[in-house]
Amino acid sequence: MGKDSEKKHSKHEGKHLKHVEPEKKDHRLISKKRYNKELRKLEIELIKLQEWVKFKQLRVVVLFEGRDAAGKGGVIKRITGPLNPRICRIAALGTPTEKEKSEWYFQRYIKHLPSGGHLVLFDRSWYNRAGVEHVMEFCTEEQYQEFFRSCPEFEQMLIRSGIILIKYWFSVSDEEQENRFQERLNDPTKSWKLSPMDVISREKWVEYSKAKDEMFKYTDLKQSPWYVVPADNQKLARLNCISHLLSLIPYKPVPADPIVLPPRKENPAYVRPPISDQTFVPDRYSKKRDNPDDISN
Repeated sequence: MGKDSEKKHSKHEGKHLKHVEPEKKDHRLISKKRYNKELRKLEIELIKLQEWVKFKQLRVVVLFEGRDAAGKGGVIKRITGPLNPRICRIAALGTPTEKEKSEWYFQRYIKHLPSGGHLVLFDRSWYNRAGVEHVMEFCTEEQYQEFFRSCPEFEQMLIRSGIILIKYWFSVSDEEQENRFQERLNDPTKSWKLSPMDVISREKWVEYSKAKDEMFKYTDLKQSPWYVVPADNQKLARLNCISHLLSLIPYKPVPADPIVLPPRKENPAYVRPPISDQTFVPDRYSKKRDNPDDISN
């Protein structure tokens, strides 16, 4: 596996690994009011970071990994929410096609790497091979071993090329994951998130824990470390992750000329067509008020 060449750079060399997520839930809390207040501050900083990335033509790749229902999608949604989708985009790859299976393993991920001035957030990444593919036996043992030989070298190539590579692991307890599975099962708006693969993963908690430990052993390196996000509390996980992301990329406000809106021009010669000629969406929800000035309801 080329263990000697990779392990000498690993922070976990000679240590007994204990990365298994806890069984019991972490009960730390944050109020909704404070969460919204802090999230608003972070959204403003994300905009500054976005403009800096564009101004400096940076290339940023952020990987989000973790157990099913760990909260990866939630933090990705909060990061991309205020940002320009032309600058910050999500890469969430599906099951590889037969053609992609015949390619070099990293090839289909390379297609989604950013050009200058862009950020790409991977909702799961090439680490699928070290996790679900290995646990579910979707890859051979040889392919699994080759991944650990190739992955550190692949990531070093990305970093040497100038890409800023950031890796997050969302850690969720057994108890909290079960709560979220039950919520998805009973909420029609979230049922699509519960796949047959998620159901199987419930039975393979220990196998996934061992796979995660092995993955950290060979890929939690000084040059490209894993940052663990305790995610039992989704709001805290989002704030902590976004704040940490902002701290990893030094940025400054980008100088910009102030935008001044000119007065609108009048055009008396323009005659609008009759409103009755247009087809409108039916109004099913408005309510007429007895007092037009009353807007409280």
